[in-house]
Amino acid sequence: MSQSPATPGATDADIRGVLIQLSGARLLLPNATIAEVLSFAEPEPVDNAPAWLLGRIRWRGWQVPLVSFSRLTGIADERGGLGSKVLVFKALGGSSPTPFFAMLTQGFPRLVTVSRASLVVDGTASLPSAVTARVMLNQDDAYVPDLEAIEKLIADAVADAA
Repeated sequence: MSQSPATPGATDADIRGVLIQLSGARLLLPNATIAEVLSFAEPEPVDNAPAWLLGRIRWRGWQVPLVSFSRLTGIADERGGLGSKVLVFKALGGSSPTPFFAMLTQGFPRLVTVSRASLVVDGTASLPSAVTARVMLNQDDAYVPDLEAIEKLIADAVADAA
């Protein structure tokens, strides 16, 4: 494997990722999925929406659905407040009602280099809904969310609420 000039010790097979702290869990995602990090502001409610769909936020002319991943998966009853951040994700283009959706987090995402040697998949763990894997990256345990499933859930919830 050849050395990548951007990160000493990294290889072409390594990817840049982010560890995202939530209430009760961490998520691991490719850095390229995140469009922007915002400070939390109270979202505009969506009538008849499930508890995990916190509402909509205004971002760059879009009405972006805001999700609590911890509520969606049943990990914790996460609520936004002082110190909370909102990550705006690029939708994968499946069934999302907009090209973006947002997720409530606890603080800024942490940039990490993900290599085959540093990542171990826990094949024994039972997984919450909307999660594809539980992993250990160096000393950090994290869930890998199923972004396409989350987009589908958002689309269904927004359609049902309309």
